[in-house]
Amino acid sequence: MNLSPKKWFVFYTKSRQEKKVNDLLIKRGFEPYLPLQKVMRQWSDRRKKVEVPLFNSYIFVRVAEHDIQNVLSVPGVAWNIRLNGKPAELHLHELETIQRFIETGMLIEAQNVPEKFSVGDEVKVIDGPLKGAQGILSDYHNKQYFSVVLESIGQVITVQIDRKIVRKLTEKELLESPSEQKRLMSKKLTRKW
Repeated sequence: MNLSPKKWFVFYTKSRQEKKVNDLLIKRGFEPYLPLQKVMRQWSDRRKKVEVPLFNSYIFVRVAEHDIQNVLSVPGVAWNIRLNGKPAELHLHELETIQRFIETGMLIEAQNVPEKFSVGDEVKVIDGPLKGAQGILSDYHNKQYFSVVLESIGQVITVQIDRKIVRKLTEKELLESPSEQKRLMSKKLTRKW
């Protein structure tokens, strides 16, 4: 029996499915936290205060680390956010800060801290139709999109991909990546000559 402690892990949901995922997690016995804030929305015929997620596509779930896979099986949960190769954790003081901010009733603006990418970084697509594809960052476009060189079929193709669905490869993944294996193989071959 695994008695690892429960922690607040960070998950990414499919677009605009945060509330639905929150409800499904509760129905399945999980303990989710979806920070919501009230904002005024303007429609053509009326204005209304509505509750919207503070962080687009993010939800926090208090589970033991070995239960992360069970959370990922819930429809609408796209992936577990990772930091330095480990599941990202929302620390208690951060949770309390979020709750205090929301309690003020003031309008809060949350923004992603963009992962720092450099041309030449090896990256992996973590969602969408190219999920799992690995490649080399070749160029930035408009700070939101960039090109990735994919070598999976023996050809080089360039694709524009939203930076939110791409992450840098971990050290372990870098050593296992096809391009690194090709580079190491070419080093071995050139040494023989």
